[in-house]
Amino acid sequence: MVSPLNPRMAATFPPPVMEARRWLEGVEFPKDRPLINVSQAAPMEPPPEALRQAIADAALRETAAHLYGPVLGLPDLREELAAQWSVAYGGQIAARNVAITQGCNQAFCAVMATIAGDGDEVILPTPWYFNHKMWLDMQGIRTVPLATGDSLVPEVQRTSLLITERTRAIVLVTPNNPAGVEYPPETISGFMALCRERGIALILDETYRDFHSGTGAPHDLFADPDWDDTLIHLYSFSKAYRLTGHRVGAMVAHEDRLAEVEKFLDTVAICANQLGQRAALWGMRNLGQWLAGERAEILDRRAAIEAGFPALEGWRLLGAGAYFAYAAHPWPIPSDELARRLVAEAGVLLLPGTMFLPEADTSARQQLRIAFANIDRQGIGRLFDRLAGFRP
Repeated sequence: MVSPLNPRMAATFPPPVMEARRWLEGVEFPKDRPLINVSQAAPMEPPPEALRQAIADAALRETAAHLYGPVLGLPDLREELAAQWSVAYGGQIAARNVAITQGCNQAFCAVMATIAGDGDEVILPTPWYFNHKMWLDMQGIRTVPLATGDSLVPEVQRTSLLITERTRAIVLVTPNNPAGVEYPPETISGFMALCRERGIALILDETYRDFHSGTGAPHDLFADPDWDDTLIHLYSFSKAYRLTGHRVGAMVAHEDRLAEVEKFLDTVAICANQLGQRAALWGMRNLGQWLAGERAEILDRRAAIEAGFPALEGWRLLGAGAYFAYAAHPWPIPSDELARRLVAEAGVLLLPGTMFLPEADTSARQQLRIAFANIDRQGIGRLFDRLAGFRP
């Protein structure tokens, strides 16, 4: 046991994906029945070859790619994101509204450091993204869970009852991790109005926006000329361009907010990865058609999930979208116990609902997350076969 240890850190639960990987220790999988890993929502393939070549060229030819850069990010990347987002969302976003971070998780931590402190409250819809909960726990910020019911879509009216004088923000993730659901535009707009009325921040995490099933803008918040008095938008390049190891995310917010964010970023990492930023910029400028193909493939896998689920006797598909399916299993077994058993008995690694819900929430015992981004239609079929063949 190390000493001293910050009690808040000690009280924070271990990283769920790393915890799940430990379940694989000592388990052997036959060559003709390899593990089906649907535990992590991250591309396992490298970026397309043209993007890898662009990274290599930058590494060989650009001295600045190996040096510290501006704390808030590469100016060209900030301008490109501002321009593309302005068109995509039908609003006005300037480069001064954009910060580039070491992944979207850092964007969340950075902006939360400017919003809330010890004893403050932040509202998270459940099931929540576990890293958001972990950061709030580490900082002594009270997480207020917002139950979303059968629809898995948070309700504005129910949320308003949870706001207190200590509430500093509401966090929405859409398409949602872990539930996959896409929040309707009117829901998002309703939360914007509520946050503005109550003088709190709306943090909108759209890490998976590139895989939304809709064809237009998922919301119209940026069309409001005063969007930056309330809205803070988060994004990740990791999923769009398979840049998970390069750690590149983004935040869009009021420039005064970013002046405070800059303090955090400079203290923690000084700047985002320089090669990763150049890769993200090259991807935004050159991979639109390729990304459309990636989106089409993910939507096809979602369709395969939705089509195949009725064959799983007793199972219920609660939500599906982006990289995720969120489901309820039919057995009187806690989901964390079931998830461990599925590794050894079915050759399937997935995450239990206990990793996404408060300990007191009994629904966690029945729920599971399936991250299907790395299995194709055939792999999805094999997954269903194994789940159907499992007997408790």
